Amino acid sequence: MTGRLIDEKINEYVEALSSGAPTPGGGAVAALTAAQGAALIMMVANLTVGKKKYAEFEELNVAAIEEAKGYLDQLMAGVDEDKKAFGQVANAYGMPKETDEEKAARSEAIAIASIGAAEAPLKVMRAGTCALRLTDSLIGRSNKQLVSDLYVAALNLNSGVQAAEFNVSANVPFIPDRELAESWKVESEKLAEEAATVSTKILSQAK
Repeated sequence: MTGRLIDEKINEYVEALSSGAPTPGGGAVAALTAAQGAALIMMVANLTVGKKKYAEFEELNVAAIEEAKGYLDQLMAGVDEDKKAFGQVANAYGMPKETDEEKAARSEAIAIASIGAAEAPLKVMRAGTCALRLTDSLIGRSNKQLVSDLYVAALNLNSGVQAAEFNVSANVPFIPDRELAESWKVESEKLAEEAATVSTKILSQAK
């Protein structure tokens, strides 16, 4: 598979995912899973706008479409950002390490690559958590016949956020700027906790 993952057909993407190639991997899956949640928000809002029954929530749903589109764009971009970031990490680890100079260069390359490898999934967590807040705001204020789709959106968004946290945690230990690494670690933990809380709140209404 060449080019951008998001330009591939679904069956080609899944084939690449199941192969022995290092990418796409868990990071891409996390981003795409969350992206599906954002897309479902848009679908529900699109099928609410213009209906007299929901006229009082028209403005909310119109705004939700635009907001969710922003998250969707970020999450779809995250699919390929993860691929690129992991590729840079793999290349860094593949550098020669026979001499002291080579070892130093390799260590520096790994450190630099680790920043991107941690930031890509962190972006997914940020967008996914924001999208979950938006999902919550539409419960009871959008087409009631499609509330199950909002529940599915919440499941996908939370799954994407929780999955992305694994990639953040895996890469922050290799970031040389320990202040930055710690701040990202703390942020990712808070985002994961918030996402789980909001998702639980949404899904509790399905019972």
